[in-house]
Amino acid sequence: MNLLEVQNLTVSFGDKPVVHGINFAVKAGERVALVGESGSGKTVTALSLLRLALNAQLSGSALFRSQQTIDLLQVPEQQMRDMRGRDIAMIFQEPMTALNPLFTIGNQIAEVLLQKQAVSSVDIANTAIKLIASTGINDPERCAKSYPHQLSGGQRQRAMIAMALACQPKLLLADEPTTALDVSLRLQILELLSDLQKQNGMAVVLITHDLNLVRKFADRIIVMEGGHIVEQGTVSDVFTNPQHTYTRKLLDSKPVRDVVESSKVINQQDKHTTIAQQPSMQARDVRVSYPTALAGFKGWFTKGEYVAVKHANFELMPGQTLGVIGESGSGKTTLALAASGLQSFDGLLQINEQQWGQGKVQDRGLRKVVQVVFQDPFSSLSPRMTIAELVGEGLLVHSPEFNQMQRQTKVLQALLEVGLTEAQFPNLLSRYPHEFSGGQRQRIAIARALIVEPQILVLDEPTSALDVTIQKQVLQLLQRLQRERGLSYLLITHDIDVIRAMAHHVLVMRHGEIVESGSIEQILQQPKNDYTALLVNH
Repeated sequence: MNLLEVQNLTVSFGDKPVVHGINFAVKAGERVALVGESGSGKTVTALSLLRLALNAQLSGSALFRSQQTIDLLQVPEQQMRDMRGRDIAMIFQEPMTALNPLFTIGNQIAEVLLQKQAVSSVDIANTAIKLIASTGINDPERCAKSYPHQLSGGQRQRAMIAMALACQPKLLLADEPTTALDVSLRLQILELLSDLQKQNGMAVVLITHDLNLVRKFADRIIVMEGGHIVEQGTVSDVFTNPQHTYTRKLLDSKPVRDVVESSKVINQQDKHTTIAQQPSMQARDVRVSYPTALAGFKGWFTKGEYVAVKHANFELMPGQTLGVIGESGSGKTTLALAASGLQSFDGLLQINEQQWGQGKVQDRGLRKVVQVVFQDPFSSLSPRMTIAELVGEGLLVHSPEFNQMQRQTKVLQALLEVGLTEAQFPNLLSRYPHEFSGGQRQRIAIARALIVEPQILVLDEPTSALDVTIQKQVLQLLQRLQRERGLSYLLITHDIDVIRAMAHHVLVMRHGEIVESGSIEQILQQPKNDYTALLVNH
């Protein structure tokens, strides 16, 4: 029997339809994957089932069979509000924007339990901690007392999963639930969802661009393109014998290595050997710690310490990519923030033999040399600024002599370099970030970093939120820019395929420590550490 039956669902914004009369069904306890490129209508479809697509016009039907058969598109708003979270829950793609920054994670989970489950106030704290622990977080008590910004991307995503599962819903809509998680934790989340299915008969609609995840998790797959369902069937049938050209395109979108190898970089710079052999970035005994509150009477007089990065040592050479891999919370992003001058640290961290923290003027010069592309462009790009203002902002600081016309010319050049033009997007410079897809926003973030002509880009999970086809395009863009500009990349990622395509050397981090480092060949083919082997082989 079908738990959910969607018939002729059309979603429009104004007079523009974005989902065109689609039909699909989900059985009780079934695992269905909804895949497609960014902008194909996957997330809009899921949001429409909960009537959370703002200003959308919906037609068709979405029959949900629980105690009785209900059309989700027709029920009164009050009844729909009661069903959200209790009968149908959703894990959102971007936890930093979905979680309330003013409340701790524990309080946000407690709110769900109070409103939907009527859990007593005595049991709420323990129940919230148990839910957090069930998602694989090592220190659930600390997580419950933390605010969203105090957690890593993966920890925030798992907190979202804990909230969604609090009421044991019959249907879970999971929008990229493992986007920010490393490979080892992805399997834990899949096992967790599988266990909950067995316990509660819960069905899962998994929206994802990770085809490896689909292969391991889903029973059936639905492929969307441009708001249409172009193919659906069992996972084994679709993967072994795809019928539609678009499905074949998705399956062929694995990242391809196209970089100048280390030996060739050195040979090309033999005339300037003394310069070429100097690292663009060098770290010696870098340590990053945060003060923490101590429990009890002792906490009145002293603070504890949480060490996020312990004695990190590395070198990043000109024109090369240093990849940093490790599980969520291992210290990768903290190390990247220290390398960018955005996080205080102890130890030595030099950019072209100049140390961070030598003064405001000196650091400003280094900020032109080192630019950052963050994991989530939706939260790193101000929603109140136009594309012209966002991309050109760095010129106001680093090239104040430019007039408005010169800045606009530079902005257009930077956008052209990342593949965005006025011909494709009329009034491009006056648009806002929300008017672009995830992949397009990431291109804007890269253009914003490139406009001041840096030597080093710190890339914090630059493709983790992108579908496979857009991921491949962004990686090709980064590879081309490295070849043409001789850029050095400090690449933070949990995706081994991205490391395989981009990196020259690799650091492996766990619990704040570098447990192994070496060339890409050594790390991938002959890992010495068991944890490295676990990451590489998943």
